[in-house]
Amino acid sequence: MKKVVVIGGGWAGCAAAISAKKAGADVTLIERTDMVLGLGNVGGIMRNNGRYTAAEESILLGGRELFEITDACSRHKDIDFPGHKHASLYDVNIIEGVVRRKLLEMKINLLLKSRVVDATLEGNTIKSVTLENGKVINGDSFVETTGTTGPMGNCLRYGNGCAMCVLRCPSFGPRVSITQKCGVKDMIGKRNDGNYGAFSGSVKLNKESLSEEIRNELNKNGLVVIPLPEEEINQGKLNIKVCQQYALEAFAKNLILLDTGHAKLMVPYYPLDKLRKIEGFENAKYEDPYSGGIGNSIRYLSVAKRNNNLKVIGVDNLFVAGEKSGFYVGHTEAIVTGYLAGHNSVKNALGIPLLELPRTIAIGDLVAYGNEILDSEDGDKLKVTFAGSVYFERMKKLGLYTIDKNYLKDKIFKLGLMNVYDEKII
Repeated sequence: MKKVVVIGGGWAGCAAAISAKKAGADVTLIERTDMVLGLGNVGGIMRNNGRYTAAEESILLGGRELFEITDACSRHKDIDFPGHKHASLYDVNIIEGVVRRKLLEMKINLLLKSRVVDATLEGNTIKSVTLENGKVINGDSFVETTGTTGPMGNCLRYGNGCAMCVLRCPSFGPRVSITQKCGVKDMIGKRNDGNYGAFSGSVKLNKESLSEEIRNELNKNGLVVIPLPEEEINQGKLNIKVCQQYALEAFAKNLILLDTGHAKLMVPYYPLDKLRKIEGFENAKYEDPYSGGIGNSIRYLSVAKRNNNLKVIGVDNLFVAGEKSGFYVGHTEAIVTGYLAGHNSVKNALGIPLLELPRTIAIGDLVAYGNEILDSEDGDKLKVTFAGSVYFERMKKLGLYTIDKNYLKDKIFKLGLMNVYDEKII
């Protein structure tokens, strides 16, 4: 049996592991912390704008498991908030355990608290990766989904210091780029002002630390919008956010809260003393990052060049997904690239042609467009997401955005791609 090793247990890594397992491989998923999902443990927003289309496409392709879980764990569905429609908000307090049980149920080998620090190559082929404790893990194909955040020194260098986010680098060690260990130079993203990286776009407040009125409205409607006094409006913060789909004027003029189990505040950070001067926030307390009053995690410091089948250029058996595969933003984007990378990792191990999704579907176009901009002028400043900004406008222009499930089913069927990820190749 062919062996696939997935490095990084975020949304992309979990999707890659599931996809490779369904294709018939023996799959090992390695995660440096004690939880899977990574930033997915503090995320929560699904199906907003073009992410609805992408989720439905993935389900039709056979990449359904993680979307079924996020739908089942949603606290609110069909939420509209500024610039976004029909969003679902999954409960960050329960999602990790549900996903972990799914991985174990599928008999995926899950190695937690296991940090990959090196790779051994023969020519352009990875033979094994080495854990921090010296253990060697062999494989036929490898998928790197380590993300682009941190390590802590980069948050110090390009941000406002370690804000003690959910990735917990001081506890579990820093992220290591496997592509760079293989001699492949990573790309680094920039903000609009030319500085490297970008701040994560939201912070999480303990819901119980907010006023009863705010809590009740969040629990009932999933959304609270609070206008800011004129002196607190800061348009400049919009440019430092990774999530440009939320870099809208409404997010500068208002505090926008979403109910994901925590109260998700849609700002990269907000000084605690100023926040507590606003009615209802007198006792506000950050849940993630703990120092959300001064900063947030810094992302887009490690993106690999790859083909549209997500195989890394220069390494014969290494695939990438999630932020590692492009300047992508969001859980949906991580999941759909993860499913494709995992599927192709098995095909690659067998020496059969890899799947490249057509640009007539949103997922295929996102993968190809994300590749195109890597070498374009100012491409390192563009962030790609189904949910807004440049790419959502592109989706609408090309007629790729729809919430019509029957239309999508007919399209995927005619392309001969129905349930392609369910095919057992081995």
